[in-house]
Amino acid sequence: MNWKTITCAAVTLAAITVNAAQAQSTGEQPYAFNVLNQRSIALSSQYWNPILLYVSRKSGVPLELKLAKTTKEGNLLAEQGAYHFLYTNHFFTPERDRLGFRVIARASGAGIRGQIVVPKDSAIKTMQELNGKDVAFASPDAFAAYWLPMDALLKNKINVKPIFTANQEAGLAQLKVGTVAAMGVNDSIIRRYASREGFEYRLLWDSELYNDLCIMASPKVPAQKVAAVRDAFVGMLNDPEGRKVLEAGAELLKIGEGNLGFIASSDRDYENYRAFYKKTLVKATQ
Repeated sequence: MNWKTITCAAVTLAAITVNAAQAQSTGEQPYAFNVLNQRSIALSSQYWNPILLYVSRKSGVPLELKLAKTTKEGNLLAEQGAYHFLYTNHFFTPERDRLGFRVIARASGAGIRGQIVVPKDSAIKTMQELNGKDVAFASPDAFAAYWLPMDALLKNKINVKPIFTANQEAGLAQLKVGTVAAMGVNDSIIRRYASREGFEYRLLWDSELYNDLCIMASPKVPAQKVAAVRDAFVGMLNDPEGRKVLEAGAELLKIGEGNLGFIASSDRDYENYRAFYKKTLVKATQ
């Protein structure tokens, strides 16, 4: 077992211990908080558990991190009502919109773009050269890392063989060693991956700007609990303790200063997602 595994295990144990103690003191069970599978479970745990520990203490609402093995599994569980809060951008399809999850906050920063990238030394110079090639995507649910780039490929009549890799960083690892020709990605994920791993890449296509992942609350959660959780997330950056947690997470993921923390948000900020789903050429898969 290496130090990263030990650290992840220690953070997870601390989260369970603190949330269990808080739940016992308040007489309520922890609220399940699911995070979209963009990275490995270990890395997601290292980043999110300290944040949820802080928010639980500040809000008085015990939150427990729940990570699924795959994006598909996590989304299915969310659809079945297994989670009280989500950190995602997958719930703006017409089918999922009807479930009643509502945006309460989002990651700060300018937003995200879907991109199609190749290694810097790849012989492929244009999107058209991807015709017939293996192209990696995180999952059929991924908005920036599948729907946006696949829609662009289809509109340009470029047929590729999709290779689904469970999360974006797993796909980037395949791109790095050359087992796929290109990858559809979220621009913020690949920038941070490239910074950590020393990976050089070249852009073939990118989308318009969309707001980044958001925190959504289930309609099952009482309004006062939702408000307390929202306020704790939004207040992190201006609280010395919260900022320290955010800065540690930013160092882990190589997040820039301008993307630190969370800001208040609402469903109105995600209308371009809904508009995209109404006109896309991509077909949903089961």
